[in-house]
Amino acid sequence: MKRIIILFFVFSVLSPVAIAQKKDKSTFVEYEAGFYVNSILKDVSAIKKKMNPAKKDKFFMMDQSGLELPNKVNLYKREWSTPVISQGNAGSCWAYSTISFYESEVKRLTNKEVKLSEIYVVYWEYVEKAKRFVQERGNSVFDEGSEGNAVTRIIKDYGLVPYSEYSGLLNNRKFHSHADMFAEMKTYLNSVKENNAWNEETVIATIKSIMNYHIGVPPQSFVIDNKSYTPKSFASDYLKLNPDNYVEILSYKQEPYWQQVEYKVPDNWWHSKDYYNIPLDDFMAVIKKAIRNGYTMSIGGDVSESGFVRSTQCALVPTYDIPSEYIDEDARQFRFSNKTTTDDHGMHLVGYLEKDGADWYLIKDSSSGSRNNSPEAAEFGYYFFSQDYVKLKMMGFTIHKDAVKKILKKFN
Repeated sequence: MKRIIILFFVFSVLSPVAIAQKKDKSTFVEYEAGFYVNSILKDVSAIKKKMNPAKKDKFFMMDQSGLELPNKVNLYKREWSTPVISQGNAGSCWAYSTISFYESEVKRLTNKEVKLSEIYVVYWEYVEKAKRFVQERGNSVFDEGSEGNAVTRIIKDYGLVPYSEYSGLLNNRKFHSHADMFAEMKTYLNSVKENNAWNEETVIATIKSIMNYHIGVPPQSFVIDNKSYTPKSFASDYLKLNPDNYVEILSYKQEPYWQQVEYKVPDNWWHSKDYYNIPLDDFMAVIKKAIRNGYTMSIGGDVSESGFVRSTQCALVPTYDIPSEYIDEDARQFRFSNKTTTDDHGMHLVGYLEKDGADWYLIKDSSSGSRNNSPEAAEFGYYFFSQDYVKLKMMGFTIHKDAVKKILKKFN
């Protein structure tokens, strides 16, 4: 018995697993009104003549004080992207992140700097959701969320338009708030289902009329550089974007690796099975190599962890969650299966920094959480993701297929 105790003591002292990572601490942080309350809700109140009270909750967070955090934009090697823009109080991060990605792609491919309309793709995505709702007799998700490859699909069917032609902001609004618009559409579709009124033409016309009132009518043509374009010709001829050149990379263990699979989350409401599912090590290697070779990506996953701290704008995985050396595909799948990892936010990965032998990633963001510092600060609208956080909590990304040639060759 003594020998066993001694051996255990030696192992616990000498084992690299036991001493590899210093233990992190936690704290409770009281909610403080930030960009969401002070800017977005004030804009909403200007229209509604009322304002929601600020929360008074406390939140369990990682204590990141005393850490040397790389939370300055100028530390990162980054690719070109348009200035940060807020999605306001609308659940359209999927559109903002992926449109930002396509703006960077246009710059990479043509050297043109363009600002595209996010709300244009949101408009047509709601139309497509309503169509499927009718076709499936109400058994299809109609919600605000979607996926990055929805933008690719919209480009194919409807094209794109410049932001200057369609911002979706009416009545001197500064920020989007789609709550009333969505509630009207949802109520209408529920009545369609209750009354068994499955006339697709009528339903789509009504959905469009609701959106036209709240966010305006999208343009059918416009002039750029003295030349007239439709949304489709603008995407193909001016932007030089080929939607078929973009792919979705996923990594989760519940589906077979090296196959195209369905990403089984509610926001994949049309049940796309176009996701290239690869092992986690390959997933991380692709990200590492792609950003170094000039490819950005629209990336999505979970941002609701205690290690995701808005005051520092840094996302880490604390040891009280899981030590770094134990982050693997099983830990990742465990969290997805028990729903502590959810597909709740899309962002644009635009840069990287190598620090202490590991990567950090510069994340351009449209949510209010990344905007609680001065609007003049370079960090306004950005997050800084540790390699471990991406490995554990980011589930997939949209990228140009040239960045993943070797990966795609492994698929039938």
